[in-house]
Amino acid sequence: MPAKDLGTKFTCFKCGTKFYDLKKPEPLCPKCGADQRESPALKPASKRAPREKAPVAVEPEVEDAAGDEDEDADELEEAGDEDVEDEPDDDA
Repeated sequence: MPAKDLGTKFTCFKCGTKFYDLKKPEPLCPKCGADQRESPALKPASKRAPREKAPVAVEPEVEDAAGDEDEDADELEEAGDEDVEDEPDDDA
């Protein structure tokens, strides 16, 4: 008798026995009697909607007078570094 005539092949979720349902309406394991329709693998996951992340409030940056002076000083230092050349010391 070909396997097609035996129905759907199952592996019992409780005891691991492999069997065919023999085209019966209830796929019961012949070894332990577990109804394969109750398998945890077949149960759909909960249909709760995934949580969306709350938008993060971004505060605008506030520029203060002290911050501007620091930036200007940094620019001057960088410009000064470019103009200075390494000269050998005449101490020897």
